[in-house]
Amino acid sequence: MIIRAKAPLRIGLAGGGTDVSPYSDRYGGAVLNATVSLYASATIEPTDDGKITLYAADKEELIELDATEQLEIDGQLDLLKGVYNRVVRDYTKRPLSFRMTTFVDSPFGSGLGTSSTITVTILGAFVEWLGLPLSDYDIAHLAYEIERVDLEMAGGKQDQYAATFGGFNFMEFYADDKVIVNPLRIKSEYVSELAFSILIYHTGTSRLSSDIIKGQAANFKEKKQKSVEAGHRLKEQAVMMKEALLTGKLDKLGEILDFGWKYKKQTAPGVTNPFIDEIYDAAKAAGATGGKISGAGGGGYMMLYAPGNARYKVAKTLEQFGGSLKRFTFTERGLRTWKAN
Repeated sequence: MIIRAKAPLRIGLAGGGTDVSPYSDRYGGAVLNATVSLYASATIEPTDDGKITLYAADKEELIELDATEQLEIDGQLDLLKGVYNRVVRDYTKRPLSFRMTTFVDSPFGSGLGTSSTITVTILGAFVEWLGLPLSDYDIAHLAYEIERVDLEMAGGKQDQYAATFGGFNFMEFYADDKVIVNPLRIKSEYVSELAFSILIYHTGTSRLSSDIIKGQAANFKEKKQKSVEAGHRLKEQAVMMKEALLTGKLDKLGEILDFGWKYKKQTAPGVTNPFIDEIYDAAKAAGATGGKISGAGGGGYMMLYAPGNARYKVAKTLEQFGGSLKRFTFTERGLRTWKAN
C-alpha cells in the first residue's frame, strides 16, 4: 500500500502580515489569498524493518533513522520530523516504520507558502494512512502548531489554511488562534481574466522569511505606530480586494495591490530592497498597475497585475532583470489524499 497527499501553494492577494501574532491577537487580521497550480506532494510507504527513511526529492536530501517515538530536530528535514513527532505524541503513542518522499514545485523561501504547504501535505498523508479523525480546520491548526510552536518557526497563520482548504478565501484571524475561512464564489470569467492579468515573476533571489516576520511581530508587540497603522491599512485592503473580486471590478485590482504594497513595506525592514523596487518601478512603467512581493518579502516571487494586453510588454521588460516568469492557473481544491496499490 502507498499513501499519497497533495496540496497547492498560494499567492497572497491582500492583507498579508495581519495574520501574524500579536497583530491578529490584538486587532484581528484579515487576508485574501488564492491557491495556484503549483503543489507540494508527499508519499508514505509503510515498512516493517524498524526504520524511517525521509527523502526530500526536490532538495535531493535523504536520511535514514531508527524508528523511535521522537526524532531529533537537528536542522535536517525538520518539517518532516516535526509532523511525525506530533502524530506519534498525540495519536499513535508508538513508533512507526515507513519511507517518506516529498517534493515541492517551488523552492523554499520563494514566498508561496512552501513550508506550511509541505507541512499540511505530510500531515494529510499521515491522516490518510492512520485514519486520524481530523477535519480541515483541525489539520490546518495542527500544521500551524507544528511549525510555530513545536519547531518555533516564525510566521503567520494563513498558509496552512490556504493549503488545506484551497481556492479563493477571505480569512479572518482572532485571538486564541481562532480562524474563520470564508470561501469566495467568484465568477469563472473573473477568475480567468485575473489569471490572464497576473504575472508571477521569480526575482532569482530567495530570503529567510522568518527574519522579516520576527521584525513585524516585534513592531506589533511594541505597538510601533507606523507598523500598526500599516497593519490596519492592509486589513482594509483585504476587504477592498474581496469586494472588487466578487463584483467584477477588476480594473480596481492594480490600484488595490499598489495601495497594499505601499503599506506592506512599512510593517518591517527587509520587506523590499533596491532591486525589488527597481523591478516594480520598471513593471509599472511598462503597463502594470500594481503588484507586491509574495509572502513576507525580501526576495522570491513578485506578483504583478498587468490588465488588458499589458502583460506582454511587462513580461518583455522583466527579461532584463534575469528572473523568470512562472505559468500557473488558479485551483479550487486544497489538500487531497488517497491510497494506491
